[in-house]
Amino acid sequence: MSDKVVISAALSGGGTMKQMNEAVPYTPEEFAEEAYKAFNSGATVVHIHARDVELGGMPTADMRKIRPTIEAIRARCPELLINMSSAITIGVTPEQRITPIVEMKPELASLNTNSMNFALADRKRGIINFEFIFENTFATIVDFATRMKQNQVKPECEVYDLGGMYNIHLLRKQEGLFAAPMHFQFVFGVAGGIPFDIGHLKTLIDLLPEQASWSVCGVGPNQFPAGLCAAALGGHIRVGLEDNFRNIDGSLCKGNYEAVEWAVRVCQAAGRGVASPQEARQIFHCRAKS
Repeated sequence: MSDKVVISAALSGGGTMKQMNEAVPYTPEEFAEEAYKAFNSGATVVHIHARDVELGGMPTADMRKIRPTIEAIRARCPELLINMSSAITIGVTPEQRITPIVEMKPELASLNTNSMNFALADRKRGIINFEFIFENTFATIVDFATRMKQNQVKPECEVYDLGGMYNIHLLRKQEGLFAAPMHFQFVFGVAGGIPFDIGHLKTLIDLLPEQASWSVCGVGPNQFPAGLCAAALGGHIRVGLEDNFRNIDGSLCKGNYEAVEWAVRVCQAAGRGVASPQEARQIFHCRAKS
């Protein structure tokens, strides 16, 4: 168990729009400002889905949009660790998903661990408002993991259910595919995955490879109990407008920084400090800063 908690801020995601919360960044300048505020509030990692203003702020795989976004964040906050999405958005090929990571070489990148139904749902009425098949075949997982390792990018294994965890256990038997210790993120609350429950969390923790680090990502109200438990049990915390654009009292977040401030208070209540960027690199076993 690390004495320090790494706080990650998922600045925009692929589905949160300005119509939901005006603080969602679209432009490189907005991403840099959100990253800067999150960093000053205690985040040491930012997770990025770049956006295309010309397409109404939709997420994009276009390197002409991605490169300026990542470069703007690096220029404004050179100490921050960058975690890039390998999901990006619907309708893109596996090659389009991995190319930005190979070109930009962030410290971390998401490695999604299973194919699944992925939906936005009205949980009170059981109505599915939007859905797609989030395809992550074994071949895709192996290809992405291989290319991340070649480019010194730490995979963050995104686990939405038990199947994803067992998929990684199977693929770990391929010698040299993953460098140990590994890092996992347990994602709770996606319609198509599992909701947060302390029993679910314990099961996933019990299945971790030796010395692996782990964090939690809770969608919507799942964010708060997941973060509380992670702080108490030795994990790390992801917050941000991608996952939840509201504060615990239901008010709209003024920016990612408010979610980070909440996570800092949770760490303090658990008696754990907040990791610095250098400590985060060590905890997650990322490459040294060049």
